[in-house]
Amino acid sequence: MSDIAFLPANKLARLIRARKIGCLELLEHCLERVRRHNPKLNAIIVKRLPAARKAARDADALLRKRGAKIGPLHGVPMTVKESFDVAGLPTTWGLTEFKLHRAKTHALAVERLIAAGANVFGKTNVPVMLADWQTFNPVYGTTNNPWDVARTPGGSSGGAAAALAAGLTGLEYGSDIGASIRNPAHYCGVYGHKPSYQIVSPRGHGLAGMVSFADIAAVGPLARSAVDLEIALRATAGPDPIDGAGWKLALGSRGWRSPRGLRVAVMLTHPTAEVDESVQAPIHALARFLAKSGAKVSERARPAFDPHEAHLVFIQLLRFATAGRQPDAQYLRFEQEKHSLAPEDNGYYAQFVRGNTMAPRDWARLNERRHQMRLAWAAFFREWDVLLCPTAATAAFPHMQTGERWERMLDVNGKPQPSTTQMFWAGYSGMCFLPSTVAPVGLTKEGLPVGVQIVGAQYADFATIRFAQIIEREYRAFVAPPGY
Repeated sequence: MSDIAFLPANKLARLIRARKIGCLELLEHCLERVRRHNPKLNAIIVKRLPAARKAARDADALLRKRGAKIGPLHGVPMTVKESFDVAGLPTTWGLTEFKLHRAKTHALAVERLIAAGANVFGKTNVPVMLADWQTFNPVYGTTNNPWDVARTPGGSSGGAAAALAAGLTGLEYGSDIGASIRNPAHYCGVYGHKPSYQIVSPRGHGLAGMVSFADIAAVGPLARSAVDLEIALRATAGPDPIDGAGWKLALGSRGWRSPRGLRVAVMLTHPTAEVDESVQAPIHALARFLAKSGAKVSERARPAFDPHEAHLVFIQLLRFATAGRQPDAQYLRFEQEKHSLAPEDNGYYAQFVRGNTMAPRDWARLNERRHQMRLAWAAFFREWDVLLCPTAATAAFPHMQTGERWERMLDVNGKPQPSTTQMFWAGYSGMCFLPSTVAPVGLTKEGLPVGVQIVGAQYADFATIRFAQIIEREYRAFVAPPGY
């Protein structure tokens, strides 16, 4: 039974349909592993055991009914990020003032996963306000990386990626505005997909019942297989009931089975956010493999705009998108501070302050530039199928919980880099609404996972996922961390 914990969700569902394992049996196996391994990881922080056991028994009973309709995730135990509403469970976003809050209904994505047969048995940890590439908060504490518990699993879907990598859950669902799906997938050696903007409704993924949809943000799956990403995205994508009265989602598909003939652009690093050689090397090795396998590979092809400018635009649009979450006192402080900022100061904190206090006219100017870049991406993807790039500047780094995020330094090729600088790799494609899939492609010399970010054209979600499936099938698949 030890190996079954690391099977992808699609294979677990296949075993269930073949009656080789029962739904309740599989759930109890997951829960036993949670009891054994979660104390040192603190990945799964809330469970709904009576409801999950009943759902498992009901799923077993349904299998015994002739002609019963069985979903693609029937009986698969899974968890979701703490920030999604699950009826009866707390949704805190790591804030103590919401510790007693209980959701009354499921988030729409959770509803759809359950409709596909998944058994949601708990929730995974997040940083405060989902605003860090680490996962710690005063409500639930710190989550550790299963590859090295002295290191972060990433954030903000850090608990999700850690639980998957350690074989504690069969599937996960997270959210991403600044690589919050992509970064933990890279740090923990699992798969993650940030969908094209708004193809999956975030209804029920809002602090204290907020229902408006944030700019740039997306919700999507994490898994131990790129095949699972496709299954979970098909189960959850599409308009909510209100929007569904007026539009339908029609994502294009790609029949790619091998690298031969594919047009692949590769971007290993950039002066704005230098990438450590330990991360560049596995992605470069993948590029060489693709070229030898018949793909057309270029390390020079880029969309026609300045990536550094894109970074400046992204940070300010990002900070404006999350400005509504800040307390009034903080906003007033930023309003005072912005007048003392030097015009030439483009450091992260200066952009943070400007973004949080931006006037509508300034936002409109940046939004116009963003959409010009979006058109440049569209032209680029008429010539290239995907762009491969890093997700972050380094592999998972040791826990750093003191000081502000922009004050915490990473060692990148022997030089200090503010941890917030690597947000470049989140925003380059993310602010233009593009899909990105992260797939594991190797390990550093220290034995830490490295993922590649696969960027595609807007609404080409199944193209980037299919590309990840090619990597999984022909180059490298999920590898479990030692000791689990």
